[in-house]
Amino acid sequence: MPIKDKFFYINIRDYLALGNDDEAGEPMLDRVLSGFSCPKNPDVERFLKKSAIEFAKKNRSVTYLVFSVDSKELLGYFTLALKPLTVKGETVSNTTKKKLLRISELDDKSDTYTMAAYLIAQIGKNYANGREKKITGKELIELAWMVIEEAQYLVGGMVTFLETEDEEKLLSFYRNNRFSQFDTRQTILGTDEPHELVQLLRLL
Repeated sequence: MPIKDKFFYINIRDYLALGNDDEAGEPMLDRVLSGFSCPKNPDVERFLKKSAIEFAKKNRSVTYLVFSVDSKELLGYFTLALKPLTVKGETVSNTTKKKLLRISELDDKSDTYTMAAYLIAQIGKNYANGREKKITGKELIELAWMVIEEAQYLVGGMVTFLETEDEEKLLSFYRNNRFSQFDTRQTILGTDEPHELVQLLRLL
């Protein structure tokens, strides 16, 4: 069955555009988000409930809610953003470097390619009432990719990237969805302890 026959997504800006309309605007969006649960990754749930709306209002990122065509249940979401990205030439193949050169600024001295890229900032399934069983991670990625392809058609670009924990199960999942590791990044958690994220990219 084609994925569009199973799922549809809504940009949360569609709710926000309707203001305080209780039946379709931000109040309705708040009620929809309250039904999302992701105990396996509290950060995914926290972002959706605490940050997604504010980030959309500030144009930092846009979140898409994924629903079942049949039941209209909220099954998951993904968040996309545009970010500057620098890729070290030594971390990618010659074929990839040639493609990056078309849409990036090359620094010969450091052998780095800098460009604007699409970031899959968040992605997660809704575990409320067993809804996580109604959609796969691969299907969520495919839906996010559909939006990225639409954006690429309208404004160009070639690179999509994401960051994830250094866990083999997660890395294997993204590799199976055509993402390739190209670097790592240190970030700081609330405990102020350094924390390493693995960066992966996929070319359009």
